[in-house]
Amino acid sequence: MFEIIKAGGWLMLPIILASILALAIVLERFWTLRRSTIIPPGLLDETLRQLKAGELDAKRLQAIEAGSPFGRILATGVRNRNRTHELMKERIEETGRQVMHELDRYLNTLGTIASVSPLLGLLGTVFGMIRVFTVITSVGVGNPHVLAGGIAEALITTAAGLCVAIPALIFHRYFRGLVTQLAVEMEDGAVRMVDGLRGMKNARSTPPASKGAKP
Repeated sequence: MFEIIKAGGWLMLPIILASILALAIVLERFWTLRRSTIIPPGLLDETLRQLKAGELDAKRLQAIEAGSPFGRILATGVRNRNRTHELMKERIEETGRQVMHELDRYLNTLGTIASVSPLLGLLGTVFGMIRVFTVITSVGVGNPHVLAGGIAEALITTAAGLCVAIPALIFHRYFRGLVTQLAVEMEDGAVRMVDGLRGMKNARSTPPASKGAKP
């Protein structure tokens, strides 16, 4: 393996570093973007139940906010439940944008690796071919062993760049789709939360029906 890397020339170093970075990002995103971590099951219903029962104090609300990205959105809605509908919606959307920014973390880097790695391989191919033609100019084509180094450099760097780029592109597309799906689910949950908060607010503001006079 070391001989292959050595034959690929100095451009193998950035390609190897890109592969290590891509692997680290993929593992980190797999761990971070777990659905149970982003949107804990039953969190919305439990939050609304505690709020309606008067059990949602500041400590519990802080725990919900710190527990998951979706919990941050719920906590924002709860804290702004007594404001106007438009202002509460604006605060929730602002928190949602911050959450989405965190879910997108490192994905641009992964996409850059997927785009740059083939170019590094192509650059290695160009250098290898330049080396081949330089040797041909100097000694001719009579000795194939002299030409083998340049040809190996051209082929190895191209293959290495593609081996890094293809998985990086696949995982980049996968994580983009996963983030989009999680965003849709959180948006749906936020709408349900707003409806639930509005229902509780209307219930508090509606006066009880007056009892009829006894005959």
